[in-house]
Amino acid sequence: MMSSEQPQPSQNVEKAIAKTLVVVNSSQLVTCAGPKRPRVGAEMQELQIIPNGAMLIRKGVIEAVGNNNEIKALAPSDSTIIDAGGKTVLPGFVDAHTHLVFAGNRAAEFEMRCAGKSYQQISEAGGGIRSTVSHTRAATYDDLLAAAKEHAAWFLRGGTTTVEAKSGYGLTTHDELRILQIIQEVSSTTPLRCVPTFLGAHEVPDEFRGDPDQYAELIIHEMLPKIRTANLAEYCDVFCEPNVFNLLIAEKILTAARALGFGLRMHVDQFKSFGGAELAARLDVATADHLEQTDAQSIALLAKANIQPVLLPGSVYAIGSRHYPQARAMIEAGLAVVLATDFNPGSSPTTSMPMVLSLACTQMKMTPAEAIIASTINAAYSLNRGHTIGSLEPGKTADFVIHDVSDYREIAYYFGMQTARNVFCGGEELKNRAADGPTPRWGT
Repeated sequence: MMSSEQPQPSQNVEKAIAKTLVVVNSSQLVTCAGPKRPRVGAEMQELQIIPNGAMLIRKGVIEAVGNNNEIKALAPSDSTIIDAGGKTVLPGFVDAHTHLVFAGNRAAEFEMRCAGKSYQQISEAGGGIRSTVSHTRAATYDDLLAAAKEHAAWFLRGGTTTVEAKSGYGLTTHDELRILQIIQEVSSTTPLRCVPTFLGAHEVPDEFRGDPDQYAELIIHEMLPKIRTANLAEYCDVFCEPNVFNLLIAEKILTAARALGFGLRMHVDQFKSFGGAELAARLDVATADHLEQTDAQSIALLAKANIQPVLLPGSVYAIGSRHYPQARAMIEAGLAVVLATDFNPGSSPTTSMPMVLSLACTQMKMTPAEAIIASTINAAYSLNRGHTIGSLEPGKTADFVIHDVSDYREIAYYFGMQTARNVFCGGEELKNRAADGPTPRWGT
């Protein structure tokens, strides 16, 4: 597997940030500090807030946290002062489930859903994932890269500094490799840190329609080895549903991926509960994502296996469903819950983690504190990054955001609003988004 536990500011920001930064005058420094593992149960309520908090940062790494007076006493005289202005400071959001690279959009399908068509009906008529696959295959590398960089800018403006980025809109060896190469290039040329996941088993492409077993053979014997040789992905994911990749096929793909050194993730129980969560538990995957249809027995199995659930309320909202995952039952069962956007052109066209937090609180009855933990430190651990990002603690990469609120609870409270005012990746501040307009500073 690709190395993942080393701090990576050099991949996302300029090397050797010369000056020491001192962040002062926050109303709340929400550190999310705690045990060096994912947070469970009552721990998800513990944000470890420092009122009037401050941070000392050297060369992109947090050196100290404390109150204003403590940190000012440690700061060199030539430090660069970042005045939070009485606002709340949080770790950068870690979005642990996104589909960063694709061409086009599915606004026409959105209109069809508004008129009463279901997501499944649209897919069966040739829309859905296959529609995006067609557009993505037809796009040039440069066009896909430009679109992905624009998506990266959207994430960063909202206060997200790390994403898990899946392939899955190519479904040929050439196109899946191309998408993963673009994810790698976005991570190395923009401030957004990307964790790459191979999702060739996202849908059965038209050329294998009705023969998912044969397509699985292509994934196992050609795609996975080439991706492993090129070192383009850390994880392998499978969309496990009866009409896409059933339990036998999913297990076959994931077993082959594990043998090659990939970490494992799964889309399970989005539309039907048919044993996907149980398979995730048996295979001891890193995460089981979606889980809208997961029942109490499956939740217990996931808890026993210590699997992290990645919940995607934005996709439930966007397709017009009312069947949200049982977040409260999962937390009470001791699961280290993660929240993510599921950003994609069809079922969840949003990069807004604040909107996801709002949905988690209002529709899944998570508390604002639990939602913050689920979208920062727990998400970081789900990506094997918990020792370097996800909280504001000495020794961690200085990915943090000054939100234009005085209390962290307002981030979920003000739904539909982007609260991020100043975004820092590895101690380097992004340029003012409002003033700069839509063009990212790293070019297209």
